[in-house]
Amino acid sequence: MRKERLDRFLFFSRALKSRTLAQKLIETGAIRVNSERSTRSDHKVGAGDVLTMSLHGRIVVWRIIDCGTRRGPAPEAQALYEDLSPPALPKAEQSPYDAAIAQRDDGAGRPTKKQRRETDKLRGGDD
Repeated sequence: MRKERLDRFLFFSRALKSRTLAQKLIETGAIRVNSERSTRSDHKVGAGDVLTMSLHGRIVVWRIIDCGTRRGPAPEAQALYEDLSPPALPKAEQSPYDAAIAQRDDGAGRPTKKQRRETDKLRGGDD
């Protein structure tokens, strides 16, 4: 059974654009191999290992099927792993902080000076 460096696998599987980005992500401790945090980019992974990582704002769980030998096209990269990730949350449930941001109608754009003064007046600004 062939084993591959973790940063190379992430690069070959197209999880990240470069090995440098993969190394930086690994060093932050954002990747777990078989439920154990890995901070070494030279950690060896092979078929059957399970990777849990935080990519692009969501949790991704992959079971490695094959290590690969090159960074090929997307269909070839997707054949290297089985995606076990939980389904993504609906947009409304993603973040409680999104509700705190003031909502405007589409196309409203930036507030005018008059609208900004009215907002300041509502907030209690005496300027």
